[in-house]
Amino acid sequence: MATQTAASCTGSTLLQPISEIINLPVDQVNFVACQLFALLMAVWFRLYLHPSKTSPFIRHVVATLLGFYLALFCFGWYSLHFLVQSGLSYSVMIFVGLEHMHKYCFIVTLGYLILCQITRVYVFDYGMYSADFTGPMMVITQKITSLAFEIHDGLAKRDGQLTPSQKYLAIRRMPSLLEYLSYNCNFMGILAGPSCSYNDYMAFIEGTCYQPRHQENANGKENGKYKQSEPSPKNDVISKLCTCAISLAIYLSVCKLLPVERSINDDFVSSTPFHLQVIYLYLAMLALRPKYYFVWTLADAINNAAGFGFNGYNKDGSPRWDLISNLRILDIEFATSFKMFLDNWNIQTALWLKRVCYERCRINPMMATFLLSAMWHGVYPGYYLTFLTGIAMTMAARAVRHNIRPYFQVSDSHKCIYDVVTWAGTQVAISYTVAPFVLLAVGRSLKFYRSWYFCLHLLCLLVVVALPVKSRRRQAKEQQDGLKDNQTDHNSTDNNCNQKDKAT
Repeated sequence: MATQTAASCTGSTLLQPISEIINLPVDQVNFVACQLFALLMAVWFRLYLHPSKTSPFIRHVVATLLGFYLALFCFGWYSLHFLVQSGLSYSVMIFVGLEHMHKYCFIVTLGYLILCQITRVYVFDYGMYSADFTGPMMVITQKITSLAFEIHDGLAKRDGQLTPSQKYLAIRRMPSLLEYLSYNCNFMGILAGPSCSYNDYMAFIEGTCYQPRHQENANGKENGKYKQSEPSPKNDVISKLCTCAISLAIYLSVCKLLPVERSINDDFVSSTPFHLQVIYLYLAMLALRPKYYFVWTLADAINNAAGFGFNGYNKDGSPRWDLISNLRILDIEFATSFKMFLDNWNIQTALWLKRVCYERCRINPMMATFLLSAMWHGVYPGYYLTFLTGIAMTMAARAVRHNIRPYFQVSDSHKCIYDVVTWAGTQVAISYTVAPFVLLAVGRSLKFYRSWYFCLHLLCLLVVVALPVKSRRRQAKEQQDGLKDNQTDHNSTDNNCNQKDKAT
């Protein structure tokens, strides 16, 4: 398998002997090796290129050059796509007026990503799951589009038109080309992200990320005894590396034993009772997740080792290094609702979708957000089936939560029963929804849904029809209108009282 993959690998073949020994594709070996090298460079970067010892210019240059080297080692000349995509988008930012710059930049960046994804699918093997050059481009797309909207918010809008989060993220000056490339292609996030805001990245480069504006948390401790020295990420990095090791071991030992493809095998479907098929699908999806836990947690550890990711302090005074974390494993595995699962899975992508699409789309923002997510992920039909199913699941989950949950909040025992039932339902619903995402092809995806008789699709339709729920924007608007009406009535009463006083 490793030899066959090496023939189509676009990156370096220096680690080909190791690939053959451990029987893994050479591009995956390159990816892990580069991430471990980036981890070492991150420690060196924090200790020897600390903001107190060197200028932001040097930190930008080193971070960018190391990023280009890692990209070249992993993807060869295909890494030039990173520069082309970044260059086209920066040209749009410079030469297009501020009023429409963010829209054109969004179209150009996402369009170039989709073009590369189409090329990869039809030029390379269909369904290839090895590391590919469009993976880093997906993160770069998030960064570029976020940057464009934040520049538009900072330079083309008044503060009164922005939400509090948009005010914080707004960029008040156009980034230089070096700052732009460093933000998009730095060695800490070039291979696996995660995405982050431009202002947070610049605060890290300039050494201001430990100031009080980053230390506001639930307990309100932003100065005091916890602000005596710069916090060390050592404990968090070690903890995350241990999580990586456990996740990788579980994935390599379990994943091949529980392939998702078996769930559409004719013999398996015909000979296995339906309840065992449900359990098998859950276990197969559970065995897949450690791969993402490994990649995203390692990427988070690399950023933390460089000093990026500080997010204030916990109640006990320990530093928090989760500013750009991409997942919360326990909250994922014990999620009791569809929303809770999504909120803790691929967190930075969810924030990007919220800031770029959900908060700005005026017509059906939820459907637009799911559609954008599908387009961003790739061109496999299974992706679109997953996110279309996700729309139905989200609507049904909202209906259940708003109409049924209040009846189970009367006692602790009722809450426990509700949590157990909703946990089981959430895990089954997630597995059912994500199956086409893994199967990729439309034929295999529909075969899977037919083997389940489209039961959860029909159940979602029944729940949405039987338990209608108002959209969140409509509820917020009605509450706002109600407050205005109350204020109007109050003002009217005051006016009447004043008129009576004058008449008296």
